Amino acid sequence: MNTPARTATRTAVEPDEGPRTLVGEPDRQRLLSTTDAACGLTAAEVAERVADGRVNRLANASSRSLVSILQANLFTLFNLVIAVCTAVLLVLGRWQDALFSFAAISNVLIGVVQEYSAKRKLDDLALLHVARSTVLRDGEEHDVAMEELVQDDILLLRRGDQVPADGVIVETLGLDLDESLLTGESEPQLKHTGDGVLSGSAVSSGSAAVQLTSVGGDSFAAKLTAEARRFSLVHSELRSALNRVVKWISIALVPLIAIVLNGQMQARGGWEAAIASGEWEDAVVLAIAAISASVPQGLILMTSIAFAVAAVKLARSQVLVQELAAVEGLARVDVICLDKTGTLTESDIELLEAAPIDEGGSVADAVPATALERASGAWPLALAWFGHDENANATAAAIRPLLPDPALRPSAVIGFSSARRMSAVAFDEGPVRGTWVLGAPESVLGDDGESPAARRALEIAALGRRALVLGSAAHPISTDEAERLDLPPLAPVAVLAFGEHVRDDAPATLDYFREQGVEVRILSGDHPRTVGAVARQVGMPLEGDAFDARQLPADRDALAAVLAEHHVLGRVTPGQKRGIVEALQAQGRTVAMTGDGVNDALALKTADLGIAMGEGAAATKAVARLVLLDGRFSHLPRVVDEGRQVIANIERVSRIFLTKTTYAFTMALVFGALLMQYPFLPRQLSATDGLTIGIPAFFLALMPAATRYVPGFLFRSLRFTIPSGITIALSVVATTVLGREAGLDERQVQTAAVFTLTVGGLWVLGIACRPFTAVRALIVGVMIAGLVAAVTVPIVRDFFEFQLPPTPIIAWSIAIGLAASALIEVWHRLAPKLPPAIVRTT
Repeated sequence: MNTPARTATRTAVEPDEGPRTLVGEPDRQRLLSTTDAACGLTAAEVAERVADGRVNRLANASSRSLVSILQANLFTLFNLVIAVCTAVLLVLGRWQDALFSFAAISNVLIGVVQEYSAKRKLDDLALLHVARSTVLRDGEEHDVAMEELVQDDILLLRRGDQVPADGVIVETLGLDLDESLLTGESEPQLKHTGDGVLSGSAVSSGSAAVQLTSVGGDSFAAKLTAEARRFSLVHSELRSALNRVVKWISIALVPLIAIVLNGQMQARGGWEAAIASGEWEDAVVLAIAAISASVPQGLILMTSIAFAVAAVKLARSQVLVQELAAVEGLARVDVICLDKTGTLTESDIELLEAAPIDEGGSVADAVPATALERASGAWPLALAWFGHDENANATAAAIRPLLPDPALRPSAVIGFSSARRMSAVAFDEGPVRGTWVLGAPESVLGDDGESPAARRALEIAALGRRALVLGSAAHPISTDEAERLDLPPLAPVAVLAFGEHVRDDAPATLDYFREQGVEVRILSGDHPRTVGAVARQVGMPLEGDAFDARQLPADRDALAAVLAEHHVLGRVTPGQKRGIVEALQAQGRTVAMTGDGVNDALALKTADLGIAMGEGAAATKAVARLVLLDGRFSHLPRVVDEGRQVIANIERVSRIFLTKTTYAFTMALVFGALLMQYPFLPRQLSATDGLTIGIPAFFLALMPAATRYVPGFLFRSLRFTIPSGITIALSVVATTVLGREAGLDERQVQTAAVFTLTVGGLWVLGIACRPFTAVRALIVGVMIAGLVAAVTVPIVRDFFEFQLPPTPIIAWSIAIGLAASALIEVWHRLAPKLPPAIVRTT
């Protein structure tokens, strides 16, 4: 393979900055001493490397085993308590009292399904899609499977190949490497002998011989895949707050179980007497009622349901929620980092306009791209041929949608090469007779930097766009001249301006985030001039070019200082994107990151919320929490609205659930410590929970709400629920003592206690429903009707073992409940005025 002379020509958009080395110097120094580039490895050398394990085999390690997922969701103290309680009730034949177990089962199923789904996506993650590769061994070409490649193999790359392992170029013939998915660089990179190549990149044009230096798990793609496969959960304040409550309750459950069980046994004459008389069964059932009521499993279930319903609604808007808690995430974000290509702009390049050059060399008015078909002269026909050429690169292909195929037959063709930065075609007949060249300004105009065409190209470049010049010569080159790259003197015919199409919805979406107090950052691997131009188009306040990320400091504090001043950055590497996210997080910021390329994957995974575009790389979508299936940036405000609704509604229903947990704990402690019989059966508490908590909470959690997110939801809930729950618990104790002093049957005492508990619970529900709407008022009204039906309809009353007490006792139990409700109302009005130090914030 003959290596062509290096060419320093580049487009006017990006000045020559030298090759970007990807592999370290030691690799380049040792490469020719280990392998003969002309013959490749021998069979013996290949066998030696296979025996040493220096093979391109990728470990197919699972991100997380199914066993670990089941363990994490099944083996919790809450589930253990609920499982034991349920098992005991079933053994005693009291299945009617085991209704509380359904919430626990639902929680486990939702958790396992959600995490297993995430596991499968991560396990399927793959950056390499190479079936077979061509290598040079014993002086001959061999077609081998990707996993049969070994270190030091001489890999032969041609147009369309994906690089299966890292290596160093030993010979090249105009190799253009597309590294956009790895580095964010939208332009293919011209590679020279000695330059490194990374696994996962693809050959746009040209060919090369590459010595493999890092194979298998040591390659870039393998390391990136392994890190992307790490299992992690998106940060959720709701989930964190609930986990904190779970931790507190878990700690308190151990002594609570002992106190309650001992109290119920002592209430029946002591352990020996209860066991001898057989009353231990009733004591255990009542103890289970007290213990199971203290576990806020319903709140966890309602949170999961609210997330799931929001995810379904967003799916209808082409937003895929890959982790339920991500619905909440965007509502908490205060910084959003945006990739340029694929997020703010369409992935494809578009031809914006063409400015013809008249016979005198002057630049005429630009012709909009949409009007090219109506332009006069032969040059639109020649331009159309370049666009419809089957070997057209991405830039030339942007011409194709604007001009019909001219169906011209060329007499000679010079294919595009990054080394030459141009392509040429000759026609020996018709209106386009002659030689036509499409390429970078310096490739067509040579050293003439003062001509009107050259100045126009520089003006286009200053706007962050890509300039190409269409030139022509009257003499059509022959095939021999084309092979020798022998071109006649060229005259400029038109200057073309190419650019990335800014998404129509991008400016309005960025305005929305700024109005919501969310700071916007643009991080791109492209040239700072290009990034700056796009940033201004989407309304970012920026003068000049974007900040060049090659000047970013490594120190986190110094990096934070730069980020405070510069919000638009170009030439950002994948590692820098991740570092920027981490630096912002270290300042206490909640960061969202969008992207579509493999180069964005680790930053998306590190961010508090990763958002991938639907047309992006599979690896990026696998690690993202949200995927915009149709790639429309404008869906994000809808995600914010859904997240706010979930947060507002869960905070609303948390007041109900945490009040219940508080009064359940308080009643268990009081009745256990005073050695009094607990006044409820498990099924009776299930009835009150359903009427005052479960059923209304289900509807409240799904109602519209547009409250702006304010941190500290757990603190706001606890400062209301703790005193309210204690108040309800003491009111139930008062009703129970009154009923037993009046000599009522225990079933009547239990029913009276249910009246008091339900009145207080419904008052808390009413507070949660404020401000009242017709629907919320209807919910409260239906729950009151449900209470009346539960104690009066025979079949329902008998199932729950209710027995109405005398009318005076009913009146007293309701009055005590109303008195408790009055105290709750006072506390509801007073609590927001209390200093935050009363309860630690989240």
